[in-house]
Amino acid sequence: MILRIAADGVVLLHLGFILFVLFGALLVWRWPRLAWVHLPAVAWGAAVELLHLYCPLTPLENLLRQAAGQQGYSGGFVEQYLIPLIYPAGLTAQTQLWLGALVLLVNLPIYLGLLLRQRRV
Repeated sequence: MILRIAADGVVLLHLGFILFVLFGALLVWRWPRLAWVHLPAVAWGAAVELLHLYCPLTPLENLLRQAAGQQGYSGGFVEQYLIPLIYPAGLTAQTQLWLGALVLLVNLPIYLGLLLRQRRV
């Protein structure tokens, strides 16, 4: 039971990280020092999607699920949990490129605004 809860915790951590990558720049707007954490997260999130890298949280979740006697899954977090909600047909390389571009497009305007705001001060 504890291993299953730990696997579910990894899922929540993974989702939280994705949300932080996508929308963390809004937090940086309020707390600019948070950029030191957010920018590396954005770089990692974009790299995972654009370069088709494998996030280490996925194997950790699978390991915990298998140790709990559950079935692991192939593919990544996005394919397992998010794509079925957004793109039922499945994840393609083209979709991953769009997701990586989305990460950059959501964050770039906010950081540009932050830089302009800092210059005025």
